[in-house]
Amino acid sequence: MSQTAQDPSRKSAFAAVFLDHPASVDETYLQHMRFAFGFAFWLVAAGLAALVHAIIPALCETTASRILHRLHARIARRHDAA
Repeated sequence: MSQTAQDPSRKSAFAAVFLDHPASVDETYLQHMRFAFGFAFWLVAAGLAALVHAIIPALCETTASRILHRLHARIARRHDAA
């Protein structure tokens, strides 16, 4: 076995970067990644809607705010469950 594989500080650093936070919200790494990617997608969509609205005010009048309200509710439910 290599020296690196036996070093407990390596495992702790790996866990600190990739596993500790997902575990703190009762998720696996992949579950947390899926949630974060989904959240990021809707944030980008809200940003694009706001950009369209900035250029043409008659379009996407409430799209960004509706998305943000939905995301806020999703985060609130997630914290209530924890």
